Amino acid sequence: QLQLVESGGGKVQPGGSLRLSCTASGPIFDHYHIGWFRQAPGKEEREGISYISSSGAYTNFADSVKGRFTISRDNAEKRVYLQMNSLKPEDTAVYYCAAEYGLGYRSMIPSEYAYWGQGTQVTVSS
Repeated sequence: QLQLVESGGGKVQPGGSLRLSCTASGPIFDHYHIGWFRQAPGKEEREGISYISSSGAYTNFADSVKGRFTISRDNAEKRVYLQMNSLKPEDTAVYYCAAEYGLGYRSMIPSEYAYWGQGTQVTVSS
């Protein structure tokens, strides 16, 4: 059973940066695709913002974060990173990582992911 734990959240000023980590425990981590999602205050739905394939060769980003966020993974360490730069107040949300073994093409659809972390809060405010 794959388990995921997010870390690295916190409060940052607009224009600042944070790096989130998603650390996995369990077998065959390098077989899983990983997505990052966020849920903004007062919103019911989670927004898919980034994806990385099991090998790390393919990535995807939502338009809302494209050019500001990057994603990478270290399969030996069972870790995925989300580097967030030029943060804006509208990036404030709880950020989640999720994993799935078989996915549609570079999917960032929450319902397609089976394994989820507990989330980490990111607050962008002056």
